[in-house]
Amino acid sequence: MYHAWLSRQYEERVLCEACYQRCILGEGKVGVCGVRQVVDGKLRLLVYEKVAALNIDPVEKKPLYHFLPQSDVLSIGTVGCNFACQFCQNSHISQYPKEHNGEIFGEVAKAKDIVEIAKKRGIKAIAYTYNEPVIFCEYAYEIAKLAHENGIKNIFVTSGYETHQAIDTIAPYLDAMNIDLKSFSNDFYESVCGAKLRPILDTIEYAYQKGIWVEITTLVIPNQNDSDEEIESIAQFIASISPTIPWHLSAFFPSYKMSDTPPTPIQTLHKAYTIAKTAGLEYVYIGNLHDYAHQSTYCPRCNELLIQRERYTVELKAFEKGHCTQCNHEIEGIFEA
Repeated sequence: MYHAWLSRQYEERVLCEACYQRCILGEGKVGVCGVRQVVDGKLRLLVYEKVAALNIDPVEKKPLYHFLPQSDVLSIGTVGCNFACQFCQNSHISQYPKEHNGEIFGEVAKAKDIVEIAKKRGIKAIAYTYNEPVIFCEYAYEIAKLAHENGIKNIFVTSGYETHQAIDTIAPYLDAMNIDLKSFSNDFYESVCGAKLRPILDTIEYAYQKGIWVEITTLVIPNQNDSDEEIESIAQFIASISPTIPWHLSAFFPSYKMSDTPPTPIQTLHKAYTIAKTAGLEYVYIGNLHDYAHQSTYCPRCNELLIQRERYTVELKAFEKGHCTQCNHEIEGIFEA
């Protein structure tokens, strides 16, 4: 076990300061995430150096479309999560401790082991993903710091429940975040995810202000968060921060506790795409479907096709060094390692 230093004493208990669940725990108690426990009066990280999932993925799978396109990333995750999303596609690891009486599993991997894998494979970035990275933030911090020392970038794929303290801690080594904005309804967050909306909105704005590259993903679920009003509200919120933040509208497929909910119709996603563009967002993408016309990047000035995508097949067109070669317009993102 490893001391989770994103914590402090609170009267005779311990306050976890990693995420906005802000669990206040007595001796032996475990946080909402299932992996942060008070032992001998200190908060311990039960998944420290225990990797439950490790793969090499295209960066587009995260999804990040304006961050080192055509490159691979080393993706890692542990068990546990501070959310309880009924539609989780990785529930076999994210909810494992909660559903197995606190059991933890994972292959031992030190920070140097993870970075060494990336170096040997010539991989330019490490993604902390599959489950929620903030719950193992101290472990991620060790890896991220060592990765940056070796010229490797770092990505959080996250639900956006990081406290400002957690973001401040890892920001010097965190290059990009894909943040899930699952809904614009607090009722949805409370009943479906076990969380609240406001902290996610704060995280998106704070991360953007810190200079971390931000992209946003919304899984569009039929009869849950797919109304025109909700899509427009999300689009307007993103545009109020910056119209250049990419927004990924992903198709839902039945999973976990929402196995009876039908998949998202393509017509719903096309309509959402139009609403988002009308709201002024410059980069809107449809994901989880074969639809290259709505997965590709176009120049917001001259509408030239810049980067063509079909799922994870990527081809650079009128695009070079972050610019449209047709009109020389600068495209926002991180395009060089």
